[in-house]
Amino acid sequence: MEAAAALGGSGLPGALVVLILVLLLAVALHRSAPWRTPTAPQDGPRANGRARPEEPRKAKPAARARREKPQQHSFAHQLLVAALKGHSSPVTCLDFSSNGKYLASCSEDRTVRLWSTRDLAGREHRCLRANVGLDHAEFVRLSPDSRAFIVWLANAETIRVYKMTKKDDGSFTFSATSGDFPKKHKAPVINIGIAETGKFIMTASSDTTILIWSPKGEVLASINTNQMNNAYATVSPCGRFVASCGFTPDVKVWEVCFSKNGDFREVTRAFELKGHTAGVQSFSFSNDSRRMATVSKDGTWKFWGTDVEYKKQQDPYLLLTGQCAVPEPCRIALSPDGRTVAVAGGTDIVVCNTRRGEEEERFLGVHSHPITDLGFDTTGRYLVSCGDRTIRVFHNTAGHRAVVEEMEAMLKKTGNKATRERLEQQISSALKALAAIYGKKH
Repeated sequence: MEAAAALGGSGLPGALVVLILVLLLAVALHRSAPWRTPTAPQDGPRANGRARPEEPRKAKPAARARREKPQQHSFAHQLLVAALKGHSSPVTCLDFSSNGKYLASCSEDRTVRLWSTRDLAGREHRCLRANVGLDHAEFVRLSPDSRAFIVWLANAETIRVYKMTKKDDGSFTFSATSGDFPKKHKAPVINIGIAETGKFIMTASSDTTILIWSPKGEVLASINTNQMNNAYATVSPCGRFVASCGFTPDVKVWEVCFSKNGDFREVTRAFELKGHTAGVQSFSFSNDSRRMATVSKDGTWKFWGTDVEYKKQQDPYLLLTGQCAVPEPCRIALSPDGRTVAVAGGTDIVVCNTRRGEEEERFLGVHSHPITDLGFDTTGRYLVSCGDRTIRVFHNTAGHRAVVEEMEAMLKKTGNKATRERLEQQISSALKALAAIYGKKH
């Protein structure tokens, strides 16, 4: 008020005094406002006539990478009969039916497939598919009558039985039975089997346990192999024996005994194969169980005569020793007639005759992954293997040559006309088979 009076007392007009006061107030407000750095004008859209600051750009989501299908393994060989394609994941197990009509395969793709063996040499390979619900099968075995099969479930760790029902139109349906087998093993299962008699089922785990089951899922017997661990175990084709190998350098064989009316009696030790100097990795029976083949970490495979009276303490006898020419671990398969042996290691297969132990065929890089199963069909004409998504089928030319060699040797020793004619016919059939395979006289 004193300032106003002093100004007013100077005689200045009132409007001028008000203007001066407004200017002083504006200067004071400007000095008290925070100092801001001038910013460059922003390009871009405007709102209400004023430049709107540009928002930071959002990073574009990365384009989803396409899932590339694994490239199919390429393999070609003169003796390759067929490549069975249908599974979308690696095949883990193979099994031929007793009547020779079917080849069963199981895979990590949660399916079991049944292939018609009549089509193996054809261009088209028909198969039937059974889905394994919410699990996948690691092993598959066909029943003796080919009307059912069993699988070992990877996640549930138990046996499941599937029945095969033929429809009026000739197709099949597959249905799982009401209950799976009870879970008994404490270690991973390495193989399963069904006796040709249909009387029992075998499961073997990687510890030292083999279980003998009734077809209904009751445990009949438990075997302790005492081999530190089990590397392989199986049921003999005749259905009388179960056998195992492992850390120790031998193969142990037991007989599963039943009474005349079919009731289970006991499991008794039959015989052992002794001769390797390191652990046995795999073994195989001939169709009549009179011959066996073994392969060991000692770098050899051996061929044995097992047609012995073991109840009279007779021991099996060694017939031949051959050198193992594939990388470990190895699998071995003996042809039904015992004339040919196939040894697989890594992705390679070597086929030898059991007469002299000489290598006859060598297949390299058969699969993109290590071979998981190997076997001959019931006729001995074909050798099959799996390791990736494809099942490969080969001609068993070594088997045909073995027949010729054996029959010619027998022909020189016999003078009986009927026997000579029979031998000459077998020689002729084997030579024709070889000629058809190679496309020329052999």
